[in-house]
Amino acid sequence: MNAPIAALVRRHDPDRFLTALFAPPDRRDALLTLYAFNHELARAREVASEPALALIRLQWWREVVEGEAKRHEVATPLSDAIAAGRLDPALLLGLIDARETEVHGEFETLADWHAWLMAGAGGLAVAAAAALGAPGPEALRPFGAAYGVAGLARTAGLLAAQGTCLLPHDLLTRHGLSSEAFIADPASAAARAAMDDIVRQGRALLAAAAAVVLPSVAVPAALPAVLARRDLARWPAVAMPRRLGDRLAVVFAAMSGRVLPAG
Repeated sequence: MNAPIAALVRRHDPDRFLTALFAPPDRRDALLTLYAFNHELARAREVASEPALALIRLQWWREVVEGEAKRHEVATPLSDAIAAGRLDPALLLGLIDARETEVHGEFETLADWHAWLMAGAGGLAVAAAAALGAPGPEALRPFGAAYGVAGLARTAGLLAAQGTCLLPHDLLTRHGLSSEAFIADPASAAARAAMDDIVRQGRALLAAAAAVVLPSVAVPAALPAVLARRDLARWPAVAMPRRLGDRLAVVFAAMSGRVLPAG
């Protein structure tokens, strides 16, 4: 295992680090490198003071994926994994596209928001399944998207504190809100009602995922949906940090191969 990459993912994305431990040893480094890459893409928006700077950071990663060699703790193993055929550059570019959309954070409609979610969080699950060598990796998209919704539910308040609202305008308007109003008071009754709608979207994605018959090789890529199911079931309570029960649920799903209950 690439120790620096593993340490980075464990520190910044402990959920996916846990799930990656159930990948076959010969595939685990590629999966962890993918998750480290995803963290770097997320940082583009988090650390940049304005959208143009975030887009510059994302362009830097686009150049890496397209073949430009750059010395960096994540870029170097990423390039190696692409060269070895362990990671699909087309899928990685799709993740960058989704992050570019996220930088602006302007989703006019729920359909726009859903498309971004399926491309970003959903696309990461597809890329993970492909890295594991799973057939039909596209089937993993709703698993990843559901985890994306759960992550948004867990962090909506933190994002608001950073001046960010990733909810679609038409949904906010339905509750008499603007992005600015949500950011000003994410704990208001109207903001909570808007988030309830978002959580229902996540539950619908889980229902779609539960209908998918997963090949066993794809299970590690789907395991974040176990945590999504628990998070969305607990809403509006938010468990941070993770509880022992969450981790045990992932272990049980990995060992049994049953990620989500049928129906």
